[in-house]
Amino acid sequence: MEEQFTVRQDKLKKLVELGVTPYPYRFADAQRFAAIIAAHRDRGADDLKQADIAVRCAGRILSIRSMGKSVFMHLFDGEEKLQVYIRKDIVSEKDFAVNNLLDIGDIIGVQGTVFKTHTGELSVLVKELTFLAKSFHPLPEKWHGLQDKELRFRQRYLDLIVNSETKDIFRKRSRIVQSVRRFFHDRGYIEVETPMMHPIPGGASARPFVTHHNALDIDLYLRVAPELYLKRLLVGGMEKVFEINRNFRNEGIDLMHNPEFTMIEFYELYRDFNDYMDLSERLLLDLAAEMLIDNTITWQDFKIPLKPPFQRLKYMDAIAGKSGLSVEQLWNEAEVKEHIRARFPEEPLPPTYGKMLELLFDLYVEKTLVEPTFVTYYPKAISPLSKWSRFDERETERFELYIAGMEIANGFSELNDPLEQRRRFEEQTRDRERGDDEAQLIDNGFLTALEHGMAPAAGEGIGIDRLVMLLTGASTIKEVILFPSLRPKE
Repeated sequence: MEEQFTVRQDKLKKLVELGVTPYPYRFADAQRFAAIIAAHRDRGADDLKQADIAVRCAGRILSIRSMGKSVFMHLFDGEEKLQVYIRKDIVSEKDFAVNNLLDIGDIIGVQGTVFKTHTGELSVLVKELTFLAKSFHPLPEKWHGLQDKELRFRQRYLDLIVNSETKDIFRKRSRIVQSVRRFFHDRGYIEVETPMMHPIPGGASARPFVTHHNALDIDLYLRVAPELYLKRLLVGGMEKVFEINRNFRNEGIDLMHNPEFTMIEFYELYRDFNDYMDLSERLLLDLAAEMLIDNTITWQDFKIPLKPPFQRLKYMDAIAGKSGLSVEQLWNEAEVKEHIRARFPEEPLPPTYGKMLELLFDLYVEKTLVEPTFVTYYPKAISPLSKWSRFDERETERFELYIAGMEIANGFSELNDPLEQRRRFEEQTRDRERGDDEAQLIDNGFLTALEHGMAPAAGEGIGIDRLVMLLTGASTIKEVILFPSLRPKE
């Protein structure tokens, strides 16, 4: 690699000696290869020769085939490949000298005319060549593909150059985000922005990242969720709001988790969690109609049709159905604790009753929820921001949507009783003292807002990254985040 770097540096010096500007400021009016191909691929060779169609385009060199006084190259403009043909008797002496100093990976601009080779390949006969940038490193695996996943994620630019499938995932991601945004705009929601640095981390049970503000001399936390700020807007009378946001959680990295991730959170006054399950179903069905064939998710070994209505299953019923414990046994902390010790002795015993229930759900239920399923009525012990159930005060009006064994969405009827919210926060404080370092802290600023009165409301968060995984078939969250978190190379 060092030898390649030195050789290419020497070529750049020779280009400068020829009077070439090594890094020019612009190459205006370049046509995209796709437009050139679409306009001329169906025309015959004689027709193109007679038409003498001038084009101006630019791209990265993927291949060079030299035959002495002529050279064929394939250029790539980030979307399509196009062949160019350089002949010594057509370009200037300087341009042909530049041509002899080019390497795979360099970026050039060309002006010329469109023609077809004797094999029928649409090409550009170059009349002028402009050097645009030098690549000091060869493309990986001679541009045939970059298979090393670690290298793909670390050097995403190489992945984008050589793997068209990667670029396709991120084009689809952009379409998905646009469609989600349009879905809410069309329903009268206002898009807002809330702080990314919080004096108190809240809105989700998660470990935060800590930073320090020098001027104020205070610690701040990168947000784990925007929820408590968005609900302040409901107090202020903003009836429908949403935010597509970046969140940061100081947690492990695996196929489903990245410490920095994207969600959409949305809230509406005068709605409850039943309304939001219906809304979520409509959103998923609209996305499926736009992005999928036959409304069917193809992910890993699953083929999952998205057909309404999605199944609904109560949280405690789901665990009871898989664990052998009855629902009433699950409401008994001592029996839950004994079950975990007996059936899963290798698992560390969680510090709180709520965490024990979550462990049982993870072990017994989560991966079995392949078909779209709303898991409903989560226990109050693990739902500190959710309104209690109108049927059983041990439960809350909370749901999570699962598809292919992944949690995709989390929503609930919002708790708007400030006195009950304070009691829930105080219980979270006691959970923290018992060893739950993800338990939420008391946010007095949010409580003060609630004390001014918040009308009934529903709220929900949907993980954009996981949604993109399902709609593109990507097997890991790293495939759908341009620059995922990685351990530094030693």
